[in-house]
Amino acid sequence: MSGFMVKPVGYAAGRKYPTLLRIHGGPVAQFGHGFSFEWQYFAANGYAVVVANPRGSSGRGLEYSKAIYADWGNKDTDDVLAVVDYAVAQGLADPERLGVGGWSYGGIMTDQVIARDQRFKAAVSGASIANVLAGYGTDQYIRDYETELGTPWKNPDVYMRVSYPFFHADRIKTPTLFVCGEKDYNVPLLNTEQMYQALKSLNVPTRW
Repeated sequence: MSGFMVKPVGYAAGRKYPTLLRIHGGPVAQFGHGFSFEWQYFAANGYAVVVANPRGSSGRGLEYSKAIYADWGNKDTDDVLAVVDYAVAQGLADPERLGVGGWSYGGIMTDQVIARDQRFKAAVSGASIANVLAGYGTDQYIRDYETELGTPWKNPDVYMRVSYPFFHADRIKTPTLFVCGEKDYNVPLLNTEQMYQALKSLNVPTRW
């Protein structure tokens, strides 16, 4: 698995830095060697940035991309957390000052990560969906859902599995900011509202 670590401006060896895990969208996409304003902006403000191309990403063949087929947030969560573990082991990342965030599938994965791991002090989930049952019939991915997941009435267990963050919201302890466009017809606002409400009901600090 490939990944990148961006050191903050003024980096000094032996010092641990607040670190942000950023997760790409897609999931069939990848981080590369091109310039990223976002990474540089965070680094310029004192943060280390770590990113990965977990299973599900492009660039390593069809089987690598299909590794998370109908199983979102399982293997790919293990992979992105492994990059954080590596950054901590290298002495760069401060394990007590970790944040996570992403947009689109990166937002979906942010929800998955904070539902499965409580190490992060803050999260930003952009244009995400945590309850895929609510997505069926309300967004533009009906063909994709039926091809990969089947239909909810035939495969409810699959829909529940990929909706892990919503149905295990009581495991989330990370203060989270949810971000979505009011008129986003790609990933509608209702998906953001559901996770916001879940965390509010659980008294987990959240905003949207």
